[in-house]
Amino acid sequence: MGMAAAFVTVLVWTSFILVARASNDPARGGLLTPFDIAYCRILGASLILLPWGAWLVRQDRARGIIGASWLRLSPLPAHITFKLGLFGGLLYALLAYSGFVHAPALHASVLMPGSLPLWTALLAMWLLRERITPARALGLALIVLGDVLVGGASLLRAFDGGSVWLGDVLFMTAAMCWAVYSVLARHYKLDAVRATIAITTLACITYLPTYTALALTGIVKSNLFHAPLADLAFQAMFQGWGSVVISGVTFTQMIRHFGPVRSTMITALVPGLSALGAVLLLGEPLHWNLAVGLLLVTGGILFGVRATFPVAPQRIAVSAATVRAGG
Repeated sequence: MGMAAAFVTVLVWTSFILVARASNDPARGGLLTPFDIAYCRILGASLILLPWGAWLVRQDRARGIIGASWLRLSPLPAHITFKLGLFGGLLYALLAYSGFVHAPALHASVLMPGSLPLWTALLAMWLLRERITPARALGLALIVLGDVLVGGASLLRAFDGGSVWLGDVLFMTAAMCWAVYSVLARHYKLDAVRATIAITTLACITYLPTYTALALTGIVKSNLFHAPLADLAFQAMFQGWGSVVISGVTFTQMIRHFGPVRSTMITALVPGLSALGAVLLLGEPLHWNLAVGLLLVTGGILFGVRATFPVAPQRIAVSAATVRAGG
Protein backbone atom coordinates (compact mmCIF):
# COMPACT_ATOMS: atom_id res chain seq x y z
CA MET A 1 0.00 0.00 0.00
CA GLY A 2 2.84 2.37 0.80
CA MET A 3 4.54 1.88 -2.57
CA ALA A 4 1.24 2.13 -4.47
CA ALA A 5 0.44 5.37 -2.64
CA ALA A 6 3.89 6.72 -3.52
CA PHE A 7 3.41 5.94 -7.24
CA VAL A 8 0.02 7.67 -7.44
CA THR A 9 1.30 10.67 -5.48
CA VAL A 10 4.28 11.16 -7.81
CA LEU A 11 2.04 10.89 -10.89
CA VAL A 12 -0.53 13.42 -9.65
CA TRP A 13 2.09 15.86 -8.31
CA THR A 14 3.92 15.84 -11.64
CA SER A 15 0.71 16.52 -13.55
CA PHE A 16 -0.28 19.20 -11.03
CA ILE A 17 2.83 21.29 -11.78
CA LEU A 18 2.31 21.15 -15.55
CA VAL A 19 -1.44 21.81 -15.50
CA ALA A 20 -1.15 24.61 -12.92
CA ARG A 21 1.49 26.45 -14.95
CA ALA A 22 -0.45 26.04 -18.20
CA SER A 23 -3.58 27.38 -16.48
CA ASN A 24 -1.93 30.33 -14.70
CA ASP A 25 0.62 31.45 -17.29
CA PRO A 26 -0.47 34.94 -18.46
CA ALA A 27 1.18 34.33 -21.84
CA ARG A 28 -1.24 31.48 -22.54
CA GLY A 29 -4.29 33.67 -22.10
CA GLY A 30 -6.05 31.71 -19.40
CA LEU A 31 -9.18 33.39 -18.07
CA LEU A 32 -9.12 32.02 -14.53
CA THR A 33 -7.06 33.76 -11.85
CA PRO A 34 -5.08 31.76 -9.26
CA PHE A 35 -7.81 32.39 -6.69
CA ASP A 36 -10.42 31.22 -9.23
CA ILE A 37 -8.55 27.95 -9.71
CA ALA A 38 -8.26 27.53 -5.95
CA TYR A 39 -12.04 28.03 -5.80
CA CYS A 40 -12.59 25.29 -8.39
CA ARG A 41 -10.17 23.03 -6.54
CA ILE A 42 -12.01 23.40 -3.23
CA LEU A 43 -15.47 23.14 -4.82
CA GLY A 44 -14.59 19.99 -6.74
CA ALA A 45 -13.09 18.31 -3.70
CA SER A 46 -16.01 19.37 -1.49
CA LEU A 47 -18.54 17.64 -3.74
CA ILE A 48 -16.94 14.32 -2.84
CA LEU A 49 -15.39 14.81 0.56
CA LEU A 50 -18.07 16.70 2.50
CA PRO A 51 -20.76 14.03 2.01
CA TRP A 52 -18.12 11.45 2.83
CA GLY A 53 -17.21 13.32 6.00
CA ALA A 54 -20.85 13.65 7.05
CA TRP A 55 -21.28 9.90 6.60
CA LEU A 56 -18.21 9.17 8.75
CA VAL A 57 -19.51 11.48 11.48
CA ARG A 58 -22.86 9.69 11.47
CA GLN A 59 -21.08 6.35 11.72
CA ASP A 60 -19.06 7.62 14.69
CA ARG A 61 -22.16 8.92 16.44
CA ALA A 62 -23.97 5.64 15.85
CA ARG A 63 -21.13 3.95 17.74
CA GLY A 64 -21.52 6.43 20.59
CA ILE A 65 -18.52 8.57 19.66
CA ILE A 66 -19.43 12.22 20.30
CA GLY A 67 -17.19 15.30 20.13
CA ALA A 68 -14.60 14.04 17.64
CA SER A 69 -16.01 16.05 14.72
CA TRP A 70 -16.56 19.63 13.57
CA LEU A 71 -19.93 20.89 12.30
CA ARG A 72 -20.84 17.25 11.65
CA LEU A 73 -18.86 17.50 8.39
CA SER A 74 -15.23 17.06 9.38
CA PRO A 75 -14.57 13.72 11.11
CA LEU A 76 -11.82 15.37 13.19
CA PRO A 77 -12.11 17.85 16.09
CA ALA A 78 -12.24 21.57 15.39
CA HIS A 79 -8.68 22.40 16.48
CA ILE A 80 -7.15 19.66 14.31
CA THR A 81 -9.41 20.52 11.37
CA PHE A 82 -8.36 24.16 11.58
CA LYS A 83 -4.63 23.39 11.69
CA LEU A 84 -4.74 20.90 8.83
CA GLY A 85 -7.10 22.99 6.71
CA LEU A 86 -5.13 26.21 7.12
CA PHE A 87 -1.78 24.79 6.05
CA GLY A 88 -2.68 21.82 3.87
CA GLY A 89 -5.76 23.32 2.28
CA LEU A 90 -6.02 27.09 2.05
CA LEU A 91 -2.47 28.43 2.26
CA TYR A 92 -0.88 25.73 0.12
CA ALA A 93 -3.32 26.15 -2.76
CA LEU A 94 -3.35 29.96 -2.77
CA LEU A 95 0.44 30.26 -2.56
CA ALA A 96 1.18 27.59 -5.15
CA TYR A 97 -1.27 28.83 -7.79
CA SER A 98 -0.10 32.42 -7.29
CA GLY A 99 3.49 31.31 -7.80
CA PHE A 100 2.73 29.90 -11.25
CA VAL A 101 1.70 33.38 -12.43
CA HIS A 102 5.25 34.65 -11.95
CA ALA A 103 7.58 31.68 -12.37
CA PRO A 104 7.74 28.83 -14.90
CA ALA A 105 7.01 25.18 -14.22
CA LEU A 106 10.73 24.39 -14.27
CA HIS A 107 11.23 26.53 -11.17
CA ALA A 108 8.27 24.88 -9.47
CA SER A 109 9.69 21.46 -10.37
CA VAL A 110 12.82 22.22 -8.37
CA LEU A 111 11.58 24.46 -5.58
CA MET A 112 8.29 22.87 -4.48
CA PRO A 113 9.14 19.16 -4.24
CA GLY A 114 12.79 20.10 -3.76
CA SER A 115 12.39 22.25 -0.66
CA LEU A 116 9.71 19.98 0.82
CA PRO A 117 12.19 17.47 2.35
CA LEU A 118 14.14 20.35 3.91
CA TRP A 119 11.11 21.92 5.58
CA THR A 120 9.76 18.53 6.64
CA ALA A 121 13.06 17.43 8.18
CA LEU A 122 13.38 20.64 10.18
CA LEU A 123 9.78 20.51 11.40
CA ALA A 124 9.99 16.79 12.22
CA MET A 125 13.17 17.42 14.20
CA TRP A 126 11.40 20.18 16.15
CA LEU A 127 7.92 18.72 16.65
CA LEU A 128 8.49 14.96 16.45
CA ARG A 129 12.01 14.90 17.89
CA GLU A 130 13.26 12.96 14.87
CA ARG A 131 17.03 12.85 14.48
CA ILE A 132 18.68 13.96 11.25
CA THR A 133 21.51 11.54 10.48
CA PRO A 134 24.75 12.84 8.90
CA ALA A 135 23.91 11.08 5.62
CA ARG A 136 20.46 12.65 5.49
CA ALA A 137 21.95 16.02 6.40
CA LEU A 138 24.25 15.74 3.36
CA GLY A 139 21.25 15.00 1.15
CA LEU A 140 19.43 18.02 2.53
CA ALA A 141 22.53 20.16 1.91
CA LEU A 142 22.48 19.17 -1.76
CA ILE A 143 18.80 20.12 -1.93
CA VAL A 144 19.49 23.54 -0.40
CA LEU A 145 22.33 24.11 -2.85
CA GLY A 146 20.09 23.25 -5.78
CA ASP A 147 17.32 25.52 -4.52
CA VAL A 148 19.75 28.39 -4.07
CA LEU A 149 21.11 27.88 -7.57
CA VAL A 150 17.62 28.17 -9.05
CA GLY A 151 16.07 30.77 -6.76
CA GLY A 152 19.24 32.79 -6.28
CA ALA A 153 19.45 33.61 -9.97
CA SER A 154 15.89 34.92 -9.87
CA LEU A 155 16.65 37.07 -6.84
CA LEU A 156 19.64 38.61 -8.60
CA ARG A 157 17.40 39.56 -11.52
CA ALA A 158 14.82 41.15 -9.21
CA PHE A 159 16.58 44.50 -9.55
CA ASP A 160 15.92 44.37 -13.30
CA GLY A 161 12.19 44.47 -12.67
CA GLY A 162 11.46 40.77 -13.10
CA SER A 163 8.92 38.94 -10.93
CA VAL A 164 10.21 35.37 -11.27
CA TRP A 165 11.79 35.66 -7.83
CA LEU A 166 8.35 36.28 -6.33
CA GLY A 167 7.08 33.05 -7.83
CA ASP A 168 10.10 31.22 -6.39
CA VAL A 169 9.38 32.59 -2.92
CA LEU A 170 5.73 31.58 -3.22
CA PHE A 171 6.71 28.06 -4.29
CA MET A 172 9.01 27.58 -1.31
CA THR A 173 6.43 29.01 1.09
CA ALA A 174 3.79 26.67 -0.32
CA ALA A 175 6.16 23.74 0.22
CA MET A 176 6.66 24.83 3.82
CA CYS A 177 2.88 24.88 4.39
CA TRP A 178 2.56 21.37 2.99
CA ALA A 179 5.42 20.23 5.21
CA VAL A 180 3.56 21.58 8.24
CA TYR A 181 0.50 19.59 7.20
CA SER A 182 2.49 16.38 6.70
CA VAL A 183 4.20 16.63 10.08
CA LEU A 184 0.89 17.42 11.82
CA ALA A 185 -0.71 14.39 10.17
CA ARG A 186 2.11 12.25 11.53
CA HIS A 187 1.97 13.91 14.95
CA TYR A 188 -1.76 13.24 15.37
CA LYS A 189 -1.47 9.76 13.75
CA LEU A 190 -4.29 10.56 11.36
CA ASP A 191 -6.17 8.34 8.99
CA ALA A 192 -5.57 9.39 5.38
CA VAL A 193 -9.22 9.85 4.43
CA ARG A 194 -10.18 11.76 7.57
CA ALA A 195 -7.23 14.14 7.22
CA THR A 196 -8.07 14.90 3.58
CA ILE A 197 -11.72 15.51 4.45
CA ALA A 198 -10.71 17.83 7.28
CA ILE A 199 -8.56 20.13 5.10
CA THR A 200 -11.34 20.39 2.53
CA THR A 201 -14.04 21.08 5.13
CA LEU A 202 -12.29 24.15 6.49
CA ALA A 203 -11.58 25.50 3.01
CA CYS A 204 -15.17 24.95 1.91
CA ILE A 205 -16.72 26.58 4.96
CA THR A 206 -14.43 29.63 4.96
CA TYR A 207 -13.13 30.24 1.42
CA LEU A 208 -16.05 29.41 -0.88
CA PRO A 209 -18.69 31.78 0.58
CA THR A 210 -16.15 34.56 1.22
CA TYR A 211 -14.67 34.46 -2.27
CA THR A 212 -18.11 34.19 -3.88
CA ALA A 213 -19.22 37.37 -2.13
CA LEU A 214 -15.99 39.21 -3.03
CA ALA A 215 -16.25 38.15 -6.68
CA LEU A 216 -19.92 39.09 -7.02
CA THR A 217 -19.36 42.54 -5.54
CA GLY A 218 -16.28 43.16 -7.68
CA ILE A 219 -13.97 43.65 -4.70
CA VAL A 220 -11.60 41.06 -6.16
CA LYS A 221 -10.91 40.43 -9.82
CA SER A 222 -12.50 37.15 -10.81
CA ASN A 223 -13.60 35.44 -14.02
CA LEU A 224 -15.57 32.66 -12.36
CA PHE A 225 -18.81 33.92 -13.85
CA HIS A 226 -17.38 34.57 -17.33
CA ALA A 227 -15.17 31.56 -18.02
CA PRO A 228 -16.49 28.65 -20.12
CA LEU A 229 -18.18 25.94 -18.10
CA ALA A 230 -15.82 23.35 -19.59
CA ASP A 231 -12.81 25.17 -18.10
CA LEU A 232 -14.42 25.34 -14.68
CA ALA A 233 -15.39 21.66 -14.81
CA PHE A 234 -11.88 20.59 -15.83
CA GLN A 235 -10.26 22.53 -13.00
CA ALA A 236 -12.78 21.20 -10.49
CA MET A 237 -12.15 17.61 -11.58
CA PHE A 238 -8.38 17.73 -11.95
CA GLN A 239 -7.48 20.11 -9.14
CA GLY A 240 -10.26 18.96 -6.79
CA TRP A 241 -10.71 15.27 -7.47
CA GLY A 242 -7.14 14.52 -8.54
CA SER A 243 -4.88 16.88 -6.60
CA VAL A 244 -6.95 16.91 -3.38
CA VAL A 245 -8.98 13.71 -3.11
CA ILE A 246 -6.68 11.19 -4.75
CA SER A 247 -3.23 12.57 -3.95
CA GLY A 248 -4.38 13.81 -0.53
CA VAL A 249 -5.30 10.29 0.51
CA THR A 250 -2.24 8.65 -1.09
CA PHE A 251 0.21 11.20 0.35
CA THR A 252 -1.17 10.79 3.87
CA GLN A 253 -1.02 7.01 3.40
CA MET A 254 2.65 7.42 2.50
CA ILE A 255 3.23 9.37 5.70
CA ARG A 256 1.67 6.58 7.77
CA HIS A 257 3.82 3.97 6.04
CA PHE A 258 7.20 5.68 5.67
CA GLY A 259 7.03 8.70 8.01
CA PRO A 260 7.03 12.37 6.91
CA VAL A 261 10.74 12.71 6.08
CA ARG A 262 10.97 9.48 4.12
CA SER A 263 7.70 10.22 2.32
CA THR A 264 8.85 13.59 1.02
CA MET A 265 12.15 12.08 -0.10
CA ILE A 266 10.36 9.34 -2.06
CA THR A 267 9.01 12.08 -4.32
CA ALA A 268 12.45 12.28 -5.94
CA LEU A 269 10.94 11.55 -9.35
CA VAL A 270 8.68 14.61 -9.32
CA PRO A 271 11.34 17.28 -10.10
CA GLY A 272 12.79 15.36 -13.03
CA LEU A 273 9.50 14.26 -14.55
CA SER A 274 7.82 17.65 -14.23
CA ALA A 275 10.91 19.44 -15.57
CA LEU A 276 10.98 17.11 -18.58
CA GLY A 277 7.28 17.74 -19.12
CA ALA A 278 7.79 21.51 -18.89
CA VAL A 279 10.45 21.38 -21.62
CA LEU A 280 8.61 18.99 -23.94
CA LEU A 281 4.98 20.03 -23.39
CA LEU A 282 5.19 23.69 -22.36
CA GLY A 283 8.23 24.68 -24.41
CA GLU A 284 10.15 26.14 -21.45
CA PRO A 285 13.92 26.64 -21.87
CA LEU A 286 16.23 24.57 -19.67
CA HIS A 287 19.05 26.95 -18.68
CA TRP A 288 22.26 25.64 -17.15
CA ASN A 289 21.46 26.81 -13.61
CA LEU A 290 18.07 25.11 -13.76
CA ALA A 291 19.61 21.89 -15.05
CA VAL A 292 22.33 21.85 -12.38
CA GLY A 293 19.85 22.82 -9.67
CA LEU A 294 17.52 20.03 -10.79
CA LEU A 295 20.35 17.49 -10.65
CA LEU A 296 21.41 18.64 -7.19
CA VAL A 297 17.88 18.54 -5.78
CA THR A 298 17.11 15.14 -7.29
CA GLY A 299 20.47 13.79 -6.15
CA GLY A 300 19.90 15.14 -2.66
CA ILE A 301 16.50 13.48 -2.40
CA LEU A 302 17.81 10.17 -3.75
CA PHE A 303 20.76 10.31 -1.38
CA GLY A 304 18.38 10.82 1.51
CA VAL A 305 16.32 7.83 0.39
CA ARG A 306 19.39 5.58 0.20
CA ALA A 307 20.50 6.82 3.61
CA THR A 308 17.15 5.83 5.13
CA PHE A 309 16.82 2.35 6.53
CA PRO A 310 13.57 0.61 5.58
CA VAL A 311 11.04 0.33 8.34
CA ALA A 312 8.02 -1.89 8.77
CA PRO A 313 4.70 -0.31 7.86
CA GLN A 314 3.05 1.40 10.78
CA ARG A 315 -0.52 0.20 11.07
CA ILE A 316 -2.19 3.08 12.79
CA ALA A 317 -5.91 3.00 13.44
CA VAL A 318 -7.29 6.33 14.54
CA SER A 319 -9.61 5.91 17.48
CA ALA A 320 -11.98 8.61 18.62
CA ALA A 321 -10.27 8.73 21.99
CA THR A 322 -6.93 9.40 20.34
CA VAL A 323 -8.39 12.16 18.20
CA ARG A 324 -10.18 13.79 21.10
CA ALA A 325 -6.98 13.79 23.12
CA GLY A 326 -5.12 15.45 20.25
CA GLY A 327 -2.87 12.47 19.53
